[in-house]
Amino acid sequence: MRSTKLFKEAQELFPMGVNSPVRYYSPEPVMFQQAHGSKAIDVNGKEYIDYSLGFGPMILGHADPVVSNYIKSQVDKGILFGSISENEIRLGTIIKNAVGSIEKLRFTNSGTEATMHAIRLARGFTGKKYIVKMEGGYHGAHDYALIKSGSGTMTFGVPSSAGIPDDVSKTVLVGQYNNIESIEKIFSEHGDDIAAIITEPVLGNMGVINPEKDFLKSLREITEKYSSLLIFDEVITGFRFGFKGYQDIVGIKPDLTTMGKIIGGGAPVGMFGGRGDIMDHIAPMGNVYEAGTFSGNPLTMAAGMATMEQLKGKDYSLVDNYAGRLEKELNSLISEYHIDATINRCHSMFQLFFNMGKVTDYNTAIASDAGKFTKMFHMLLDKGIFFPPSQFETEFVSFAHSEGDLEKTVNAFSSVLKCL
Repeated sequence: MRSTKLFKEAQELFPMGVNSPVRYYSPEPVMFQQAHGSKAIDVNGKEYIDYSLGFGPMILGHADPVVSNYIKSQVDKGILFGSISENEIRLGTIIKNAVGSIEKLRFTNSGTEATMHAIRLARGFTGKKYIVKMEGGYHGAHDYALIKSGSGTMTFGVPSSAGIPDDVSKTVLVGQYNNIESIEKIFSEHGDDIAAIITEPVLGNMGVINPEKDFLKSLREITEKYSSLLIFDEVITGFRFGFKGYQDIVGIKPDLTTMGKIIGGGAPVGMFGGRGDIMDHIAPMGNVYEAGTFSGNPLTMAAGMATMEQLKGKDYSLVDNYAGRLEKELNSLISEYHIDATINRCHSMFQLFFNMGKVTDYNTAIASDAGKFTKMFHMLLDKGIFFPPSQFETEFVSFAHSEGDLEKTVNAFSSVLKCL
C-alpha cells in the first residue's frame, strides 16, 4: 500500500519515522493526506471519523471554510514580518476580554514554550527556585516539565527523559493531583522556596481526570499563604468548554495561565499571560528574557482570530451533549459486555480507561490495561474510527461531528467491545 511505502521513507528520515513520539504506533501509523469537518482521509483513501482533532485544536472541525479563507487572505499579504502586526493585537484582545485573570500576555509558538517561559517568569518574579508539578502532569517537552510527566512519556514507559541534568530535576517537586495533603506536605518542607505550582486544572495528558472536591481551590489558598504563584496550564482546556478558560467556569483565578491549541485554530501557537505586575517582568520591560522569531506571526494569528470569532457565538452545549450521549452509549455497552472499564468525561473531552476502579490520579491511571486499549484502538481503526493511540491521551468532540458520526461510532464500539 502507498502508506507502507511512504512510512519506509519516513523511517529513513525521522526517528521511528515520526516527528512527535505520540504519533507512532506499531506496525505503522495512519498517514493522513486530507481532512474536512469530522472526517480524515488517509493516503490509501480510507475515511475515518476523527476524535483526535490534531490532539485537540480543531474544535470547529477540519478545514473550516472561514478559518481557511482567513489564512489564504493572510498568505497573500505576507506570512512573517519580524515586527508587531495588527493580527496579534486583535487576537490578544479577544483572549484578554474572555479570560478574567489575563491582564497582559505573550504569544509563543507552542504550549511547550508557553509553560517553559511561565515557569521562568515565576522564578524571576518571586526570586524562588522550586516548582511544584503533579505526578503524571504533562506541560510540554522541556527540562522542567519532563519530570514524572504524562502523555507520550507514559505511553512509552519513560516517566522522565534522559538528558535532564540532576540539578534541574532537583528544582522540581512532585505532588499528587487530587491529593491536597501531598501538596501541603511539600509546602511544609519547602514552602519559603517554592516559586509556583503548575497544573492542568483538568488533566488531559493522562486520559481525562477531573479535579475533585476543593482541590483547585486549595491550591489557590496554599500558594497565597506561601506567596507562591499558581499557574494553570490551559493549553488543552482553554476555550474547550466555553468561550473562556476552565478557571472562569470554576471561579478560581490563577496568577499565570498558559494556553495553546484552540487559540491558534490549528496553526502552531502558545500563550502565557496573567497579572500585569508579573508580566511586566518580561523583557524588554523586565529582566526575565523571552523571545521567538515566529511568536505572534500573522498566519497563526489569522487562524486564531477566525476560530475565536466563530467560537464567540457557538452554543457549547452541542459538543457537550454529543460527548455526553456517547458516554452514555459506551457505558451501556461496557455493562452489556461485562467489560472492566470506566469513562472519564469533562464536557466535550473524554477517555475510556480499561480499569474497573475510578481513575482520579496518576496511580489509578497507570493501573489501567494499556494493552487492551491498544487492541481497541486498532480494531476501531479498522472500522474507520480514529482515536489518539494511547490510553493516556484524550478524545475530543468538534462542532463538525454529526448524528451520523455518533451512530457509526456507537456501532463500531459495540462490535469492538463485544470482541474484547
